[in-house]
Amino acid sequence: MNIPLSDLKRTQEGIIRKVGGSGQLRRRLIDMGLTSGVPIRVVRMAPMGDPIEYAVRGYNLSLRKYEAELIQVELEGENDDASNHG
Repeated sequence: MNIPLSDLKRTQEGIIRKVGGSGQLRRRLIDMGLTSGVPIRVVRMAPMGDPIEYAVRGYNLSLRKYEAELIQVELEGENDDASNHG
């Protein structure tokens, strides 16, 4: 199941499945390396939850919550859990 990147909790990891948005914002997200199939991890969150710092492609990137809401991720290991309990 895909969820918005903004819903990941601190230290949770996921795999990017879709980058939404349009125009320059979507292009900027893709140019920063946020593309389908790339692992991403929450490093830390600001006290009020915005911005959020992520580790992706060997560097740390901070996104505003509204930007992170445009990115759909699959939780890391989600498919493994389903197959182990079936």
